[in-house]
Amino acid sequence: MMKQPERSTHTTYLGFVVFVGGLVSLGIELAASRLLAPFFGTSQLVWMNLIGLILLYLSAGYWLGGRWADRSPHVRTLLLILTGAAVSVASIPLLATPILTNVQTWLRGANSAWLIGSFLGVLILFALPMTLLGCVSPFAVRLATSDVRESGRVAGRLFALSTIGSFLGTFLPVLVLIPTLGTRATFFTFSAALFAVTLPGFWLVRRRLLVVVPLAGLLAVAWLWWTMQTVPIKPHANLLYETESTYQYIRVLEDVDGLRSLELNEGIGTHSIYHPQRLFTQRLWDYFVALPAFAMAPKPLDEPRTWGLIGLAGGTAARLITATYGPDPITGVELDPKVVDVARTYFALNMPNLDVVVLDGRAWLAQTPKAFDLLIVDAYRQPYIPFELTTVEFFTLARARLSSDGVLAVNVAHGEDERLVDALVATMQTVFPTVYRMSVPRTYNTFLIATMQPTTPDQVAANSGMFARVLPEHLIRWMQTARLAPHTDAMVLTDDHAPVEYMVDWLILEEGSRLIR
Repeated sequence: MMKQPERSTHTTYLGFVVFVGGLVSLGIELAASRLLAPFFGTSQLVWMNLIGLILLYLSAGYWLGGRWADRSPHVRTLLLILTGAAVSVASIPLLATPILTNVQTWLRGANSAWLIGSFLGVLILFALPMTLLGCVSPFAVRLATSDVRESGRVAGRLFALSTIGSFLGTFLPVLVLIPTLGTRATFFTFSAALFAVTLPGFWLVRRRLLVVVPLAGLLAVAWLWWTMQTVPIKPHANLLYETESTYQYIRVLEDVDGLRSLELNEGIGTHSIYHPQRLFTQRLWDYFVALPAFAMAPKPLDEPRTWGLIGLAGGTAARLITATYGPDPITGVELDPKVVDVARTYFALNMPNLDVVVLDGRAWLAQTPKAFDLLIVDAYRQPYIPFELTTVEFFTLARARLSSDGVLAVNVAHGEDERLVDALVATMQTVFPTVYRMSVPRTYNTFLIATMQPTTPDQVAANSGMFARVLPEHLIRWMQTARLAPHTDAMVLTDDHAPVEYMVDWLILEEGSRLIR
């Protein structure tokens, strides 16, 4: 004889359970991306692994929960599932750092680290909690249904409550929990919510002594929350500071020589450097200072130039420009206000000639009334350059903000596959009369430099002489090797069709398949 579920005084409680279950399920998915970001970034491939695997776990939970409910249709069994989910959610931030650090170390140097590492991380950390959370809704439907003629209405109501919870779970971690408490505390908060929802359940099923279990769980979560506040998110021997913003994980490293580096998310790229006694380092940022030589008629050294920097980060380029040319007016645009705060504290971002704007780069360019002699685009969220900064429409807007002899430079990072560079060249050549393609020595970076007036490599080489007094020799040599970008048949990127992420994703996938082979 089929067992009948315990009934009806529990119906309201079951609605509350599925609401909290839906909230926690979606909240964990969004918080998971921030948990992975310091190790593997937030590329589309990471999101692909995260969403895909979590959907599989939830599907397994739906199937398992339905079978489990038929075999043991009791509220106390559902409470056991919720308690197991609460414990496993609390374990995620405890296990994340050692597991993800080891995976990252194993994959160090491989371009496929984003793909393989995030897959393994989601596989290990989220399989159990998300499967248990998937059990909740079908189990609740089984318990709430006493008459098959009402099954549709009961299921619809409970799934609606679960979805409303998921709706709230979409906004709560992003807007409130992560910015105010941090990622690890967000997981502890979700665990506490699951423990808390079992308290009235034990009371309803007359297992009042068992309320000690969720109470102990709440105390344990509170203790873990408190003790982990001093534990680094991503330990490093040279760690000087780390924090989380609404946008990303941020850390500052300082080596034994006193050189500070700004890293975001997985730290594949260094976004800024600073040393109090050293300026030029023969690294990427040096080469921005050479850009005035690409103008047809560069301004004299004692005449101020106006600069715009989209992607200010820690202000390395702005500091070099100021040290080289004096108090030239610079507008630095940075999307993340927390990065600006870190730059002011740890990277001496205090130049009086620098106007800092916290805004999206393209939105700023559309709003500003200023004209610039030099405009630099160096805005990356690894491994992508934002597509809206790569299109014909963007470069047309940039051209409208340049002076009559202005120069635009775009920093493009790439591996051995330069399809993205080719596409950007083709796009810029539709807007500007001259585009240079300049590799940055000892890096996988290329500067694409466009000019408002037609120029030639010989003119750039000749112009370099007027800067010999203020620039180091390696920059003078670089200017003297200027070469035009050849015309290509590559795709011209537009706001309607700019598959920047697709190009980078395929590069990563190709590197991953090469590693597997």
